[in-house]
Amino acid sequence: MMVLVDTTVWIDFFSGREVPHVVKLQELIENDEDICLCGVILTEILQGLCSDTEYQQTYHYLQALICFPMHRETFIHAAELYRSLRRKGITIRKPIDCMIAAVAIEHDLKLLHHDRDFDNIARHSRLKALNLAE
Repeated sequence: MMVLVDTTVWIDFFSGREVPHVVKLQELIENDEDICLCGVILTEILQGLCSDTEYQQTYHYLQALICFPMHRETFIHAAELYRSLRRKGITIRKPIDCMIAAVAIEHDLKLLHHDRDFDNIARHSRLKALNLAE
């Protein structure tokens, strides 16, 4: 199964942090597993880079990954996720997380993340959050 890797994981990965979600990403890379991203993840990663050199190196690295498209239906699905959670008393802090979750759900991808909002989304939707114990 292909794994969508969230911005939170990529930031820690490129920072060289040794934390469970980065270790899992490193395992996926070493085992030549299929990892991917989507447009908003790509934007979040690249916009945070300060130096042009770091930007170019990161851009080049990420170019090798599959980047899933986001269509009108993806954004509508994201809004529906947000609204359904809000009705249950759960407020997702960043609407982009609902967009990322919608991509994962639409393409039946597992999501590797380090963000409690995705845990809430997974508990109340079809989002498959990657269990770090796997």
